[in-house]
Amino acid sequence: MQTHKYRPLKFRHLDTGVTCFRPRQHLPDRITQDSPATDAMTDLRQVSAQMVSLQTPMNVALERMIKGGVRLLLVADPDGTIRGVITSRDIQGEKPMKLMEKTGTKREELTVRDIMTLYPRLEVLDITDVLRATVGDIIATLREQGRQHALVVDTDPDSGKEAVRGIFSLSQIGQQLGLEIHPQARPTTFAEIESALMRG
Repeated sequence: MQTHKYRPLKFRHLDTGVTCFRPRQHLPDRITQDSPATDAMTDLRQVSAQMVSLQTPMNVALERMIKGGVRLLLVADPDGTIRGVITSRDIQGEKPMKLMEKTGTKREELTVRDIMTLYPRLEVLDITDVLRATVGDIIATLREQGRQHALVVDTDPDSGKEAVRGIFSLSQIGQQLGLEIHPQARPTTFAEIESALMRG
């Protein structure tokens, strides 16, 4: 039997302040209206979904959005079942004020459950349509519905069930079209998107 010469590797101590690698999707820096829609889609097969629970305090959810540079979080049960979404517009808009006036609740007592959009009210795009679409088609879809985001569903090959596969964000599309966008400052407008398209 042939013998191989194996050598043990050398251990060293872990430095302080070390973090973990995180999955990262490499979307193109620049896109046009005619680019494939998937060039602007956050693909949850490649990056981890940003999620919160129903019980997460509203202010904590907003902090997580700011830290993650996003304006939408998926709301999920401990087993990963999607219960809905929460957006920065939900948190920074009229919903919390109206709820506080109606119930006498303090702002710091509000949770994601209080102001999120529940899954029965969510409309989603199918990946088979998205794979045939362009970025321009997605912009037109969001404009028609007056939305900042769209979820994309696909069949999970492991479970055979429907699962959220991707997310479109108007601010992400704007950045890739060349707009200087600071997602936490305010939602991207369709006028800004049109101006970027005219410049492009």
